[in-house]
Amino acid sequence: MTNSTMLPEAHRSARIGWLRAAVLGANDGIVSTASLIVGVAAAHSSPHTILLTGIAGLTAGAMSMASGEYVSVSSQADTEQADLAREKLELASNTEFETEELAQIYVRRGIEAALAKKVAEQLMIHDALGSHARDELGITDTLSARPIQAAFASAGSFSAGAALPLLLVLLSPPRYLIELVSSASIVFLVLLGILAARVGGASAWRGALRVGFWGALAMGITAGIGALFGTVV
Repeated sequence: MTNSTMLPEAHRSARIGWLRAAVLGANDGIVSTASLIVGVAAAHSSPHTILLTGIAGLTAGAMSMASGEYVSVSSQADTEQADLAREKLELASNTEFETEELAQIYVRRGIEAALAKKVAEQLMIHDALGSHARDELGITDTLSARPIQAAFASAGSFSAGAALPLLLVLLSPPRYLIELVSSASIVFLVLLGILAARVGGASAWRGALRVGFWGALAMGITAGIGALFGTVV
């Protein structure tokens, strides 16, 4: 005997919000902190100065990521709320028009006009605002903006990413610090790219190549600038 109860399917789109913030934060943490460390080390700074620079970069970067993500996602949330408030007024003032508008959305998706109208009428009775938010505005609970969640995810992941090159500063001999921090940070970035791609269902090697290339470029440019100004000074 088969079970008639259908379980909801798990889709990776539910992970988009936190995955984006977490990957962006960890990537920035590794790249920016490792680049700072490599740049300052290339300028022939003392190990104490290099470590302090890395700690300052971690602290400032985490706060910057949290505040920036909060402001950005809050703006998105404000826009969503404004659209929902406007839609609520339109539903209250012109229900017939809004029902027809919803029906036309389903017609454009391939549903026959008579069935589309019937579906729209049923949804208007069941959850008018939710139906218009989802099908007209593209706002859903899964993809809606969550500023606090995004801010904490960004700050936490940035700190975790930045801690990796900082740990290498403590463990690496000063003579080989630049080489070890650079190579290990690229390995961290590649692993992060693979992990993010697997969680999101994308190509693992494409993600790894993308973050590895840009991370290496950032560290290379910063090391060059550090060496140039260190020599000049």
